[in-house]
Amino acid sequence: MFAVYQILCYNKTMNSYDVNSLNEEQKKALFQTEGVVLVTAGAGSGKTRLLTHRICYLIQEKGVSPYNILAITFTNKATNEMKKRVFEMCNCNIWISTFHSMCVRILRENIDYIDGYTRNFTIIDENDKDKILKELVKKYNGEDDDKSKVSFHIDNIKNKGLDIDEYFGAIKEYDKSQNVKIYEKICFEYEDYLHKNNALDFDDLLNKTLFLFNNFKNVLMKYADRFRYILVDEFQDTNLVQYKLIKLLSCVHKNLFVVGDEDQCIYSWRGANFHNIFNLEKDFENVQTFKLERNYRSTKNILNLANNVISNNKERYKKNLWTEKDNGDGPVVLNAFDERDEAMYIAKTIEDLLSEGYSYNDFAVLMRINALSRPIEEGLMCFQIPYKLYGGFKFYERAEIKIILAYLSIFVNPKDEISLLKIINFPKRGIGDVAIRSLQEEAGEMSLLEYLLSEKFKFSKYYNKLEKFVENVATLNAEMLACSLSDFVVKVVKYFGIDQAFAGRDEESINKLGNIDSLIASVQEFEEENEEATLCDYLANVMLKSDSDNIQENGFVSLATIHAVKGLEFKVVFVVGLEEGIFPLARATFSSSEMEEERRLMYVAITRAEEKIFLVHASKRYMYGKSNYQTESRFLKELGIVDKSKPRLFNVLNEEFSENHENESFESGYAVGDVVFHVRFGNGRIVNISDDGLVADIDFEDVGRKSLMLNLASLEKVKDDE
Repeated sequence: MFAVYQILCYNKTMNSYDVNSLNEEQKKALFQTEGVVLVTAGAGSGKTRLLTHRICYLIQEKGVSPYNILAITFTNKATNEMKKRVFEMCNCNIWISTFHSMCVRILRENIDYIDGYTRNFTIIDENDKDKILKELVKKYNGEDDDKSKVSFHIDNIKNKGLDIDEYFGAIKEYDKSQNVKIYEKICFEYEDYLHKNNALDFDDLLNKTLFLFNNFKNVLMKYADRFRYILVDEFQDTNLVQYKLIKLLSCVHKNLFVVGDEDQCIYSWRGANFHNIFNLEKDFENVQTFKLERNYRSTKNILNLANNVISNNKERYKKNLWTEKDNGDGPVVLNAFDERDEAMYIAKTIEDLLSEGYSYNDFAVLMRINALSRPIEEGLMCFQIPYKLYGGFKFYERAEIKIILAYLSIFVNPKDEISLLKIINFPKRGIGDVAIRSLQEEAGEMSLLEYLLSEKFKFSKYYNKLEKFVENVATLNAEMLACSLSDFVVKVVKYFGIDQAFAGRDEESINKLGNIDSLIASVQEFEEENEEATLCDYLANVMLKSDSDNIQENGFVSLATIHAVKGLEFKVVFVVGLEEGIFPLARATFSSSEMEEERRLMYVAITRAEEKIFLVHASKRYMYGKSNYQTESRFLKELGIVDKSKPRLFNVLNEEFSENHENESFESGYAVGDVVFHVRFGNGRIVNISDDGLVADIDFEDVGRKSLMLNLASLEKVKDDE
């Protein structure tokens, strides 16, 4: 068998790997194939190249079967890139996946070892989780704040791999309040609800796999025996559960190769623990450590900034990025007058650089928080610059898409009441909350869908309302295996009248139907790429998709939070909102660990840039309903930059900046009392205009009061009929 693998994989005439393309430090790490190897890899130091070359080196030079290699990444984008590179270099397919995808695959094969679960389990998203918790909190007369606290506790429990009673037992030693007891009950009821629905949340994917490994040795050994060599990318982003999974998987052969950079650990808020890098040397014997400091991405001037800022952190391995590239352009610092000038400066600079040969997808505008995006979006629109905002409303979270996915889920998992309740009254069937409660009582111990499909349901007073629905479910259940995946999805849309529910001539209906067509196209694409894939596989693939997978699309400027662009690179980067309280966040001022994380975020932002970097801060910023004077971020000083420039104001008429802005105010042509029309908010009346003439408070008839910047907002005066 392996001889056949070798013949298929070893083909020097193809686009084979080349060890000589690696630098000396990369080669040292590559050749250390046995035992535990830690590579601390600075930003842009070629870690993906090292990982892919190591895989091919093991296969082609060491005779390792691709079947015996596991590579784990942190994003779908990284997974797909690594798969592509490995296949091109040595014509092999190996198991490369994210942690969550790996666990889904293991659970699909083994979860029935855990009592009450079947392999066709449903994966719920964060919105479903919030709805379940909201109902449970409501049951105990709690408030929204209680829901947030329960969610926090659940995340803590699962990220640390603890039992609920163990976790709350420690809390109750110092907190005897009734609330803690209620939160514990809600956590148990949340788990019971998921169990009843044969459903898992994202954290369960990891925890249930860990449970299997800890409690069923035969399951662990099936994978630990198989994987002679395990490679892990972005090791600094692993949480405690992921770390434990890796330790267990490597318990037989003990050949573990991890690549990470503690300077780029920016996800501690969701459980990432960069101390796992340091723990590796405590938990494994004879760990070999290598440093990658040569950067292939950025110019010397950009790297100097990165080295300067990160050197202020204490908890790190000492690294100093260097490059053989030229010095390049120095950083450009703008002290904007306000967020309007920040936005206009960015848009005007992009327009100027486009004329020099840059493309839209060469640019990224990075911010610490999404709240900074609106004026920047409006500035880009003023210059007719196309952009994509990431971290916003995802395609698979749109209402019409979630409806179809919920319909599909009930055909995979009959116990999935979470999905059933989303669609039982869509399109309208006259089934409200009272009817649902009655149906649940009628169902008794049966799942709700099983009850609806039973003979017993024919005697229910709700049968006539749901007769066609039940008939369609039964028909499609029988047809599911006889047709292709995409044809089945089309049938679901047609049989249940989902397309007709959105039929209309208005723009919203047209967009929703277009989104449904896009979903069907995505199913067809998945089907083509995965010939043996089932509906269960497709739904898991959708649930594990990330919004950042599509960043840097051609034809668009990327507007994103720094968290969203980790692992990407752009020729030109703008870092905006470099002000105390925004970047770094105000809360970090009182915590050295949080300030170090903010600094790591700054390091990540800088090292996304290949050629040019622009650092922008405003002297005045309108946020959260008021205008405040701002202080420049401490990071500018740590970068080695002292900005003594005066704030610059953008002149709308001649598209130039000036430092002479004293007593200037913007003449919008609007006055208090004017009735205006906005393309999104409709008609409204101006009730107040700020002293500088830039911001108006407008009472809109449909959406209430909004504050808009008059120089950017799309407003038209309308005749006042009063």
